[in-house]
Amino acid sequence: MTNELKPRERTDAAADASASSRDAGVLKPHERTRCVMVGDVPVGGGAPVAVQSMLNAAPDDVEANLAQIEALAEAGCEIVRMAIPRRNCLDAFEAVCAASPLPVVADIHFDARIAIEAARRGAAKLRINPGNIGGLEATRAVIAAARAAGIPIRIGVNAGSLDDALAARDDLTLPEKLVASATEYVRFFEDECDFRDIVVSAKAHDVQTTIDTYRLLASALPQVPLHIGVTEAGTAFQGIIKSACGLGVLLEEGIGDTMRISLTDDPVVEVRACWTLLGSLDLRRRAPELISCPTCGRCQVNLIGLAREVEERLANVQKPVKVAVMGCVVNGPGEAADADIGVACGAGSGVVFSHGKIVRKVPESDIVTALMEELETL
Repeated sequence: MTNELKPRERTDAAADASASSRDAGVLKPHERTRCVMVGDVPVGGGAPVAVQSMLNAAPDDVEANLAQIEALAEAGCEIVRMAIPRRNCLDAFEAVCAASPLPVVADIHFDARIAIEAARRGAAKLRINPGNIGGLEATRAVIAAARAAGIPIRIGVNAGSLDDALAARDDLTLPEKLVASATEYVRFFEDECDFRDIVVSAKAHDVQTTIDTYRLLASALPQVPLHIGVTEAGTAFQGIIKSACGLGVLLEEGIGDTMRISLTDDPVVEVRACWTLLGSLDLRRRAPELISCPTCGRCQVNLIGLAREVEERLANVQKPVKVAVMGCVVNGPGEAADADIGVACGAGSGVVFSHGKIVRKVPESDIVTALMEELETL
């Protein structure tokens, strides 16, 4: 059929990198990387995958940025990034760094002078793209500032800033071009500037390109910590799905030392999405996991509304437990017997259960309250 989609082609090198990352009896990629400290947060060296987000308040509004940081910290964010688009935003950046409970990464494009000054004003890390910061000599000056401040640098490359000669090569795929660019900069940092306190990212908005790129990076730069993410992923619904597809594959293969799920939404949603993905892979967990059945004709309560209400009530709970909201006796407590706490609903009522054993029966109007009360006892 002419309209039938063909299987996505992958580079042989990416496939080889994928296979090697799954070999039994060897360290996973994130266990082989160097440990880089971002403030008091370890990145790499087998440390837990660190959760990041980025502020989107006006860069000169100290109060708005600090309020956003507080909300992000409460949601479980561990590293926060702040854009500094102009030199007159540096005073605000310094004030934010001084008051922030989280390490703040300075995100700078185009002007090395801003990066140098940010290092002096409290940045916990610099994020630059050597391809647009003003050339290698400007990059060298930024490295010197980071060294003096004792902070790391994230080398972030993307398709839009590739060297013209590299971008024009027809013999390389986009992942190979991104990795070639990143590798060239890493060699400059390490060999010419003797600076190894680095993290690397090479993001794309396409899921398969992201997967292939990071597989190649993990193979080409086995000691360098990787920041993983799907850039420009979109609004929450689309962006979370795309990011879960791409980052889930990488994390399952042990690739990635720190992560961000980039969304056109509230940064708090990014953090919750990160923790949900990490929990789904049993890598890290800090909040309850909600499981609920998709409903069918047997359901005799407004289960969709109940599940949403429970989800909202769980948003501020920091217990790594499994909570089940099931629509009938078929799906619970039997099929949700491994839940720490749950409810199975019937006609106008529900039974609250723990590890498959019924603990109380309540009317439909009290289901959520009863569930939360029992959760508090765990």
